[in-house]
Amino acid sequence: MNIKDFFNTPLRVGTKTINKRLVLAPLSKLGNTAFRELLAEFGGYGLLFSEMSSSRAVVQGKSQVQSGFMWRPEELPFLVCQIYGDEPGIMAGAAQRVEAEGFFGVDINFGCSVKSVCKNNCGAALLKNPVLAGEIVSSIRKTVSIPLFVKFRTGWEDNPKIAADMAKRFEGSGADALTFHPRVAPDRRTRTPKWEYIEIVKNAVNIPVFGNGNIFDSHDCEKMLQISGCDGIALGRLAAARPWIFAQWTQDFNPEHDIFEKSALTLVDLLVKHFGEITAMRRFYKFSSYYAANFKFGNTFYSLVHKAKTVDMLKQNIRQFFKNRPETVSRPNITLMR
Repeated sequence: MNIKDFFNTPLRVGTKTINKRLVLAPLSKLGNTAFRELLAEFGGYGLLFSEMSSSRAVVQGKSQVQSGFMWRPEELPFLVCQIYGDEPGIMAGAAQRVEAEGFFGVDINFGCSVKSVCKNNCGAALLKNPVLAGEIVSSIRKTVSIPLFVKFRTGWEDNPKIAADMAKRFEGSGADALTFHPRVAPDRRTRTPKWEYIEIVKNAVNIPVFGNGNIFDSHDCEKMLQISGCDGIALGRLAAARPWIFAQWTQDFNPEHDIFEKSALTLVDLLVKHFGEITAMRRFYKFSSYYAANFKFGNTFYSLVHKAKTVDMLKQNIRQFFKNRPETVSRPNITLMR
């Protein structure tokens, strides 16, 4: 079976079915409503995952812009909300609200390893406490009927058995699917993820496992599938660099050269629409390092973006960069995407 046929094979997740096995991985500050609206213009994905949302903020109804708990009604049938926290009751309450709003599913973040999250005993920090992590999954399972996903890393030791044991625990606690990123938690992106660990996790459970980590072209997809036998693939950084990649791999979409300029300018407008100009500028600054990876002289794009202090100047600088038809690269420059 070729990649396109594989990605277009439906997959059962809990009580629901997705039509494609290529999904957007959760991306903090990148996988926002505006970016997802840009993705929707191309299509080709099975599911979209939100940026991570604080469970406490979701329960308390705090500012949606600050908490990341934002969506467009039309995307809810294929949108999974990712939440994080360390209190089973509050996590269950957040999941209950996610279900009430009409999301496809809810995802638990046990993978984020940034200090600001881990110091509060959230994200990957919970992999140090398997019992509590299992209780969180169980508390959510008892509260909602929508598909329940868990995204996690290898753990804090480079030992795939620990990851396999965690996967069994999550399945036993009620998870419907797993997204596994085979890196140890302290290792942000400095070492290559061990895709062979995905196979070990998959063989440990009977629920779907999505592979995640360092997919930058179709050859990477083939290799991950070959090595791991995973049930689907979650794209992160590549989706940020090339928002049309889902359509390209599942629907034979053939992007024209001007797609880079058009998509960048469209995203600026969408960010302004959803967040206002000040936040839109901050969000695009973060996005620019990933987008810059598409070009042979990506640092020039990044520099021009960061020189802009207003939305009008930002658009002007983007147009200036593309005026000279910059040379693109076949595989994004990973060093710009860290």
